[in-house]
Amino acid sequence: MAVFCFLALLSVLSVTSPTYASTLPVSNHAHRRDLPGNWVAYGCWTDNGGARTLSSAAYTSTTAMTVESCISFCSTGSNSYVYAGAEYAQECYCGNSFTAGATNVSLSDCNMHCTGNPSEYCGAADRLNVYWSGAQPPPSPITVPNVGNWASLGCYNDSAASRALAHGTGVTGSVSVETCTTACYNAGYPLAGVEYSDECYCGSTIDHGSGPTPLTDCDMTCAGNSSEFCGGPDRLNLYNYTSTLSTVPPSGGGNNNAGAGTTTVSPVTSGLPGNWTYAACYVDNANGRVLGNEHDDSAMTVASCISYCSSGNFTIAAIEYSVQCFCGDYLMNGAAQALASDCNMACGGSTTEACGGPNRLSVYTSTGSVEVLPVPTVQNTSLPGQWQYQGCLAEPSTGARVFPYELDWTTNNTVDACLSQCAAFGYPVAGLEYGEQCFCGDITDITSNGGTYVSGSDCNTPCSGDPIHLCGGGNRLSTYYWNGAPMNVWNTPTNIGRYEFLIGGLVVPLIATVGINNKVTFLEKYGTSEYDNSTGAYELDLSLTDNYLLAWREMHIKSDVFCSGSIILPDKGARQINVGGWSLDSTYGVRLYTPDGSPGVNGTNDWEENVNELTLQRGRWYPTAMMMPNGSILVVGGETGSNASPQPSLEILPKPPGGDTVITLDYLIRTDPNNLYPFLMVLPSGRFFIGEEQITRMRRSINRRDLSGYYNEARILDPVTFDTVTVLPNMPGAVNNFLAGRTYPMEGSAMLLPQHAPYTDPIEILICGGSTIGAAVALDNCISIAPEVANAQWTIERMPSKRVMPCIVTLPDGTYMILNGAHQGVAGFGLASDPNLGALLYDPSKPVGQRMFILNNTIVARLYHSEATLLPDGRVLVSGSDPQTYNPDGTAVYPEEMRIEVYIPPYLNQGFRQPEFTITETDWSLGGQYEITVTLFQGTTGSMRISLIAGKTSSSTHGNVMSGGRIIFPEFSCSGTTCTITAPPNGYVCPPGWHQLFVLDGPTPSHSAWVRIGGDPAKLGNWPNYPDFTTPGV
Repeated sequence: MAVFCFLALLSVLSVTSPTYASTLPVSNHAHRRDLPGNWVAYGCWTDNGGARTLSSAAYTSTTAMTVESCISFCSTGSNSYVYAGAEYAQECYCGNSFTAGATNVSLSDCNMHCTGNPSEYCGAADRLNVYWSGAQPPPSPITVPNVGNWASLGCYNDSAASRALAHGTGVTGSVSVETCTTACYNAGYPLAGVEYSDECYCGSTIDHGSGPTPLTDCDMTCAGNSSEFCGGPDRLNLYNYTSTLSTVPPSGGGNNNAGAGTTTVSPVTSGLPGNWTYAACYVDNANGRVLGNEHDDSAMTVASCISYCSSGNFTIAAIEYSVQCFCGDYLMNGAAQALASDCNMACGGSTTEACGGPNRLSVYTSTGSVEVLPVPTVQNTSLPGQWQYQGCLAEPSTGARVFPYELDWTTNNTVDACLSQCAAFGYPVAGLEYGEQCFCGDITDITSNGGTYVSGSDCNTPCSGDPIHLCGGGNRLSTYYWNGAPMNVWNTPTNIGRYEFLIGGLVVPLIATVGINNKVTFLEKYGTSEYDNSTGAYELDLSLTDNYLLAWREMHIKSDVFCSGSIILPDKGARQINVGGWSLDSTYGVRLYTPDGSPGVNGTNDWEENVNELTLQRGRWYPTAMMMPNGSILVVGGETGSNASPQPSLEILPKPPGGDTVITLDYLIRTDPNNLYPFLMVLPSGRFFIGEEQITRMRRSINRRDLSGYYNEARILDPVTFDTVTVLPNMPGAVNNFLAGRTYPMEGSAMLLPQHAPYTDPIEILICGGSTIGAAVALDNCISIAPEVANAQWTIERMPSKRVMPCIVTLPDGTYMILNGAHQGVAGFGLASDPNLGALLYDPSKPVGQRMFILNNTIVARLYHSEATLLPDGRVLVSGSDPQTYNPDGTAVYPEEMRIEVYIPPYLNQGFRQPEFTITETDWSLGGQYEITVTLFQGTTGSMRISLIAGKTSSSTHGNVMSGGRIIFPEFSCSGTTCTITAPPNGYVCPPGWHQLFVLDGPTPSHSAWVRIGGDPAKLGNWPNYPDFTTPGV
């Protein structure tokens, strides 16, 4: 039935065959809105400030606009329209037909939240969220051919500066062809014209060379009768009286009042509220509008206009054309006083009060004076940074805007603010349009999107926040270029590494973990798998990848690990622990596996799990796990099950003795559902508390400060009370959307940047990618912060392309590979498109803005549920992609990806032999010294480096490398080929666990050896003490 109604509606629409854009699938966390009556959503449509898509009735609410209030306005009382459209967060438009040229576009274009309900969308700039009542539209509006003896002359051009008909005239009621011709007849004029839906003009002659234009130019419906056309922007539906008039125009042109003849109007000079006084009659529109904040009322009076402006705390109120009220604190555009007699139109609600005239304002002030600002000019001096004005740029007549990123600042747009915002996010071109819009982009956008430079006089609109300077015009951009050192240096090295196919997979893995047996374990959606015979877990022997049948070992899990969390424990067996899951018992799951076997030799151990013996205290879907410095495990966040209520809390494994020890985190309640898989990292500071009681034991479990990143917020937690120690600045998002997020479902990826002995430099955190709410535009930047320095601030670095659902891999040389993901969308099934096939290298040793290196491309789309993991030989294993995005015929747009690739980083792609080393002691104490013997093939020990990459970072899911991808460059000294390494000094710099030890000969890393640092302080090796679990010892 819904399809039938939709097709029926198309058959009666009075628009020219619109092309319907595909719409963004709704997130699995979104809820369907119930609309009043039979109203239904009808998509996102283009609009035009000059010729509105819906032009019959309108209102604006800067604080209370909702979809429901707009529908009510368009369907109540005299407003009985079949379409309602919400635009620009605060505007509502009604109509029974669409203006020719209106086009249905992607739903993602309508991405501004309603001023009265931030959970709803109310269009965007030049975009309408349209709703349909379910009723068939009435017949399309027509050009009225005649009204009595009045005959249509067609559509004529007009201009505010040079009127075709000299006398603007008030009407009785709302403007229609009938009310306007009646007003002109009563005033004794033989010519009548209706313009811009609600304006009526009269005259005895057609002045200023006005002439006919195509009838389709007059396409705005009358405010008083939606079945008729009443002109358009600078267009008149013109009528001629073909008989004898019974009256003649008033002497000298009269006072332009409908049927007034001899009525005298005058400004109100007494009885005004408060300190309000009459100022003067001013000219409007000589150089552009002199006031904004328009409010129209057919019953307008001086008092009602003053009341409206006072309610907005404005100090100036001005009335024009009988029914138009404008508010502000000053007059713009070099406003000049006019003759007092020019303000000669009676107010719509009072026949004795003067309410301006055509392009004349009756101005009132509450301060006793009127400030007049000069005609605005181009701001080409005193610009921030090294910006330079380039000229006035025309938008293309059709298609996309010149620049991709739009900010709408209705009251505070300035050149300085726009340029500074673009520069902060790395965009070297800024454009300002319509007075209130700021655009950011690149010089290449101008050619790519059809922008052309035009006369500077076309950019003639004052800035909404700085009315003495110009901010473009209608479809015109005041354009500025950055003229300093390049904002972004995206390096293009000769050696870019390469992707290689490794082996075909068995399933689509969700979690990939490298074990100390140098094999990779994969976990998949057991129970919700696409494959009935899946056992949910498999292990890949990297030494046997040339033999598919031998390379894979079947393993088993008992519950669904879909969207769970994993890390490696510091016990003797380096067990892998997996917590949480998809639904029911699986959300409480705690699963353990002790890696065994060796390259070429199968192990026999399997995953161990029993929900009747060992569980989390709370069910968790999308939790994050982190190893604490005392060896216990912190588990944070998630939801109670698949698309269920939030689980905004933390808990500790092993569970402290006693009752419930879960702690609720209010900020996770507030930011649900945009905070799943929060980023958790141990910072190298704080005290280590020791105690014996239950609460003290719980405090020991967070025995230092931790950084928590969720949605777009970040904070540092106190280890004793779990209260917030520091609220860090919100993470920057998109240049035009500060509400963009970094954790699931907007999904970026986060890493700790390298720590170097003697560990005195503040640690930094890197977060790359993410997306925006609603429009789901992937972010094109990385951000970083040193969270514990005074007044910590985020640094923004642009990436060469947008990326959501990225994976980041810590490499042995202290660089980071960024790969996988999409250019558009959010994480989830069917919610992203346009795969990002390119890999990047991020080198934090380079200056900010010069750290990105463009590497090679793959042919394999890696979207939702893709992973990237460092292998012991320095390669990067790339796996998975579970997008479940389908064409209308049911075929997959992107396949369920089982192919396994590896990326050969540049350091392995230059033909150098990898260094080698031997080690005998692999169980290290904090601060201890341990020997290795090295064999180098290019350099000497003087240029050699040693790195330790935490094994906890060897487990990755959803781009979240739990515990933060920690890499440490320890102190060492060498005598000949024997080198002594000093282990990190404490569990704050280096939480306990297994690490991959690499030796770097110049840029080339060795194969790694596994070393345990800090032992097993929480004695996890003896936990859990249940029959169904095997403990490896501490």
